[in-house]
Amino acid sequence: MSPVDPVALTAQLVRCASVTPANEGALEILENLLSGAGFECAWADRGGIRNLFARWGSKGNTRSFGFNGHTDVVPIGNEADWSMPPFGAEIKDGIMYGRGTTDMKSGVAAFAAAAVDFVRDTPPDGSIVIAITGDEEGDAVDGTTALLEHMENHGERMDVCLVGEPTCPDVMGQMIKIGRRGSMTAWIKVTGTQGHSAYPHRANNPLPAMVRLMDRLASHELDTGTEHFDPSTLAVVTVDTGNPATNVIPASCSGTVNIRFNDTHSGESLTQWLEAEVAKIRAEFGVEVGMDIKVSGESFITPPGALSALVSNAVAAETGVTPELSTTGGTSDARFVKAHCPVVEFGLVGQSMHQVDEHVKVAHIHQLKAIYTRILQDYFA
Repeated sequence: MSPVDPVALTAQLVRCASVTPANEGALEILENLLSGAGFECAWADRGGIRNLFARWGSKGNTRSFGFNGHTDVVPIGNEADWSMPPFGAEIKDGIMYGRGTTDMKSGVAAFAAAAVDFVRDTPPDGSIVIAITGDEEGDAVDGTTALLEHMENHGERMDVCLVGEPTCPDVMGQMIKIGRRGSMTAWIKVTGTQGHSAYPHRANNPLPAMVRLMDRLASHELDTGTEHFDPSTLAVVTVDTGNPATNVIPASCSGTVNIRFNDTHSGESLTQWLEAEVAKIRAEFGVEVGMDIKVSGESFITPPGALSALVSNAVAAETGVTPELSTTGGTSDARFVKAHCPVVEFGLVGQSMHQVDEHVKVAHIHQLKAIYTRILQDYFA
């Protein structure tokens, strides 16, 4: 049987307009491929989201290697800005264009193709698990978490897991993610008393309170970094009053901050700090301050060890580049997997992800499949 072509598989997936949370047949393509190669497949759908679980080998095998990824993509934006069809998967000068080519349908295609060829050619002493969601780019509440719940309910497990997100900033093989910063957002509303701007003493302007609070939050040094993490950051992302008049002091205003934090903190500890700062402003300015907080994920790390070495050695062998072990960037579904087993991330160069004319080098898709194949060979050796 001919090897699975990861480029052709990527093109099939890209042609499915699976803008989150839509699936549009993408996961069915993978289910058909995997089941045809002897993988036992099951659907772990939840909340209207399509999620695919597949395992080759028996549950009781002593070694189980897992891959995790997603087939949903972000919206295309203004289609007129694209020079190539966003769901055409057209190839020009060795480059495939389309939404999801980088993030991360090519990664899914590469590990699915590697796994299928590997079990056909050299059936391993162990099992391979593939867990793919349609809910990573959205709220991510019914995606990988649903897959992990399905695994727990059915006695399934992964001993280690590789998430195929694009991880390399500039050069193929450049970076492996061994952890991620935590992420949280705080929405703050300050309410005072509306009045005429010529008579500010008759009003209680909420804006000075909001500006003071935002300055204190943004000026505060959260930490100086840790062994594996850069310093935590807080960004003021918006301050709004909705006030078109110059002669009116508004009754209220709102502001939002986003925090990316390392393992010095937790969502709970930062929530307590924010609440203390809000209490100070409330007391100093005599305003009402409300705040809603969402913690999207806690920081985590898989300490350098056997798993990172396994992936690093395979990357170096196939690319000639020794990858950096990093915790930079945003969040990924690895934040959920880390509670199940050790997890790292490795994938393509991510420069064009989420952009207009998102694209991937065809050669890189083949190279990624070769890296994933070598990882499987070395793991089950």
